[in-house]
Amino acid sequence: MDQRLLGKTALSIELAKRINGEIVSADSMQIYKEMDIGSAKPSKEEMQGIHHYLLDFVPPNERYSVADYKKAAIKAIEKILQKGKTPIVVGGTGLYIDVLIYNIDYPEMEFDETYRKYLEQRVEKEGLQTLYDEATKIDEVAMRKITPNDQKRILRVLEVYHQTGKTKTQQEIESRKQEVPYDYKVYALTMEREKLYDRINKRVDIMIEQGLIEEVKQILKTYHEYPTAMQALGYKEIKEYLEGNITKEEAIETIKQETRRYAKRQLTWFRKNKQTKWLDANEKEENMKIILEGIN
Repeated sequence: MDQRLLGKTALSIELAKRINGEIVSADSMQIYKEMDIGSAKPSKEEMQGIHHYLLDFVPPNERYSVADYKKAAIKAIEKILQKGKTPIVVGGTGLYIDVLIYNIDYPEMEFDETYRKYLEQRVEKEGLQTLYDEATKIDEVAMRKITPNDQKRILRVLEVYHQTGKTKTQQEIESRKQEVPYDYKVYALTMEREKLYDRINKRVDIMIEQGLIEEVKQILKTYHEYPTAMQALGYKEIKEYLEGNITKEEAIETIKQETRRYAKRQLTWFRKNKQTKWLDANEKEENMKIILEGIN
């Protein structure tokens, strides 16, 4: 989802200016190169000279894990602190936020290409719902946050259990016993659901106008295979359209529908975090005042 719909980008940049801060992205799509329109990556102009970390550095055909993100994010945070500046972590990927504020560690796992291909073949033959049900039996808690059409995360739950003998949830519980090295203040923006959904629909139309279809075409042409990143919201639907499986109109409507669902899941995720302080997305100046009071 375009985080600028909620004013997150503008608010974080203004905050960085006021407290001598730099921004660490926590967006699992914006890490990828060449995926600019569909990920709503901020432009150089929008950054207004504020240094951003963990944007636009992973090729779309490479795998990038949560463990990879945690290492890179901590490195960026330490670098900012060494400059005498304040790190501001910005983004809507709940898992990325959680690994930092709860200091969650995931075991280093070698990617098992054979097992991944086996799972993908099963998806083709049996359908994704079968694997979703299987993953739910293994780790019901983790699967509450995963929708039946989220192939990437469904397969991940199965892969973690296959390789470690432990569920993803077990690993998170065990790793949360570690002390958190930073004093995080967590803020989240929200607005009336009807207004949010209307903005999402309009933003998807703008992405199409800006060239999302051409962006997906170019990525698939450049990398020849279907990159991991092509499972991302907005990209997988356009890929389906380009392959002739659905119409352009169906692809656009599906993106809108799935983005609305994703926004709902984001809100649910952050509501479970007791540290989260909720701000009205329409009150920019008031929000800035609340944040500044909270961190001073």
